[in-house]
Amino acid sequence: MKKVGILMGSDSDLPIIRKATDILNAFEIPYEVHVYSAHRTPVEAAEFSKNARANGFGVMIAAAGMAAHLAGAVAANTTLPVIGIPCKSTNLDGLDALLATVQMPTGIPVATVAIDGGANAALLAAQILAVEDSTLAEKLDNKRASDAKKVLEKDAAVVAEFNK
Repeated sequence: MKKVGILMGSDSDLPIIRKATDILNAFEIPYEVHVYSAHRTPVEAAEFSKNARANGFGVMIAAAGMAAHLAGAVAANTTLPVIGIPCKSTNLDGLDALLATVQMPTGIPVATVAIDGGANAALLAAQILAVEDSTLAEKLDNKRASDAKKVLEKDAAVVAEFNK
């Protein structure tokens, strides 16, 4: 199975990345995590991205706050799918990162999840890898069915309490 490359602009993004790695672990998807800044370590971020396909990666996740250029910098250096996670900051509550991540120029796409959306980034990465992995696709189908069952159980409890 291809690996997921996970880059974060700062170790302050670790709580969001842990949400992603928890999902990847649950699906038994291999990954690597690194702290590379688009601004402070641009050479390392570019080298990792340029070599990602050759190093066995199938999709990249990039988490960054504020100016949030990391996902775009990664996408500029690979044709692998890149998923950006805009991270919340103290100044604009993550809106700055969201806009920086989603507003990519034509030719350099970045799929973008919600602010602090580490879990959804991992699920999207799993869905991308599942295009060519039927076992992983089945695991995703099972998770969706399990999630639906939990909602219906909650519905039944609410109906029993309120709809008399």
